[in-house]
Amino acid sequence: MEWTMASSGMAEAAGTVITGLLAGGHEAYFVGGCLRDELLGRPVHDMDLTTSALPEEVMALFPRCVPTGLAHGTVTVLQNGYSFEVTTYRTESGYADHRRPEHVFFVSDVKEDLRRRDFTINAMCSGLNGVLIDPFGGERDLQLRRIRCVGLAEERFGEDALRMLRCVRFASVLDFAIAKNTWRGLMRQRDKLAHIAVERVRAEVERIIEGPHPQRGLALLLRSGLLPRGKAPFPWTGSDLAAAAARTAGLGNLQDARLRWALLLHALGSSAAAADELLRAWTFPG
Repeated sequence: MEWTMASSGMAEAAGTVITGLLAGGHEAYFVGGCLRDELLGRPVHDMDLTTSALPEEVMALFPRCVPTGLAHGTVTVLQNGYSFEVTTYRTESGYADHRRPEHVFFVSDVKEDLRRRDFTINAMCSGLNGVLIDPFGGERDLQLRRIRCVGLAEERFGEDALRMLRCVRFASVLDFAIAKNTWRGLMRQRDKLAHIAVERVRAEVERIIEGPHPQRGLALLLRSGLLPRGKAPFPWTGSDLAAAAARTAGLGNLQDARLRWALLLHALGSSAAAADELLRAWTFPG
């Protein structure tokens, strides 16, 4: 696999991990966001790997490992100064809290693993030979600049309600459209955002506001009606957010994230005291 958007050191180290897994008699692939960003020509900052090897088999092959999430099949392998999350092929079921699966089953087919993922653009993998395994049309969705759920959107959002904000975030940051069926599924499941921890919601909203297309993200947040349905206080109506978005046309030109938030809160008519209280409730750091 020829990487043009990842550092040569990281790509080489990841390749060494895959080679080690293959030599141990297992399958192993690059998976998810690193492939998405490579195909888009965006910088690749980290690489996730997926394998048929069980967690204990991964740990037996590499001297430096961290058992990050053994119950979910994830081991962090340290190689040449880089860390790689190596996850066993798995399926999931029983999302009682609309966030984490109650049951994880290790499987032998990488396509079954890709089937559990959120969006088609994140459900691709590739081996060292660079051949893309893309059973759900993620590469075509990248070409069409479209965010689309793997399988039924209503099911994917019902499993993990945070995926709805991730959907908005990917559409905003990448400046992509959201597929109609995916948007319909989001609108049907949006009340389930109430199950998600404030910290998780805040992290996604931060990435939207601090990303390259905050205006687009604000417009999608407004249309979705997601934020008033979360656990964090949201003291504005849709019309307030629409008016604020109109008054913050230069938001994306501000390099300092704190200035972006200050401008947005000012446009929403928040006093300093009210903004302080609100940001604390949204779990922003001091």
